[in-house]
Amino acid sequence: MLALAALPFALAYAGTAWVRIANFAILYVLLALGLNIVVGFAGLLDLGYIAFYALGAYTYALLASPHFNVHLPFWIILPTGALIAALFGILLGAPTLKLRGDYLAIVTLGFGEIIRIFLNNLSRPVNITNGPQGIARIDPFSFGSYSLADRDQFLGLEFSGPIKYYYLLMALMVLVIIVNVRLQNSRIGRAWEAIREDEIAARAMGINTRNLKLLAFAMGASFGGLAGGAFSAIQGFISPESFVLVESIMVVAMVVLGGMGNIWGVIVGAVLLSFVPDILRWTVEPVQSAIFGRQLIEPEVIRMLIFGFALVLVMLFRPAGLLPSEVRKRELSS
Repeated sequence: MLALAALPFALAYAGTAWVRIANFAILYVLLALGLNIVVGFAGLLDLGYIAFYALGAYTYALLASPHFNVHLPFWIILPTGALIAALFGILLGAPTLKLRGDYLAIVTLGFGEIIRIFLNNLSRPVNITNGPQGIARIDPFSFGSYSLADRDQFLGLEFSGPIKYYYLLMALMVLVIIVNVRLQNSRIGRAWEAIREDEIAARAMGINTRNLKLLAFAMGASFGGLAGGAFSAIQGFISPESFVLVESIMVVAMVVLGGMGNIWGVIVGAVLLSFVPDILRWTVEPVQSAIFGRQLIEPEVIRMLIFGFALVLVMLFRPAGLLPSEVRKRELSS
């Protein structure tokens, strides 16, 4: 814990950009833990998970920006965004209760794209999301209120700088981890595991698979909405381009790489896939310049090639993930 508390100051020596990367790594941990409930615990493949991230982000942006001239405090907006995302999770889960595997993946993929397209086009005839231009001047996390005489003047304490956000995001992450651990060790968690292993047998044992699958969608979506609200506050600007399909695939890769169903494995996967691409981005360009004297291949292309190759190796030699759950170990060894 002391190392995590001192981490932002150590990263700050290399530049505040690395502290921001650490903040986004925590956001990805929140997303991966939420998706792990759906994919890892309940065994429901969701490729449109980034939609809940977008819903939480836009909820915060609309209620804490000059767009509608509403500036609610963040401790009200964050739970609101989580509840809205949970509601949409139920709306997604209700018509897909009988779907599994590839069919469920296709439906959730379509849901994610539908939400992004709606956000991209809800600017006419009533400007709700400001379309592809996005929403700017989003309020940061703060304790206080705006002046009644001048709405641009804030009276109170604002979270300015990535280091302050780091500690607030760490508090959110600890809360989400505690909830995940409690869920996994509860009757609900064991029921999710039974549904994942054999839904027919779980139903025969008296488990209400319908309600528990809806609960999994809702709980996972709520964590995505929570992370989305934090993302809006940190960035100060959002647009639909921040919530593309690649982001959903990235979060799924974090869960699979770390170990589906293992909370700590998912955290490791999220941290690795958050930091490693940026480390590669900063190292590929100097190496090319030193060897060839110029850039033969764009660093982003090389970064993605190395990134994909590493994932293939992990899936070949550690198919259950870097830190697989005990159940997954037994499945693969049997």
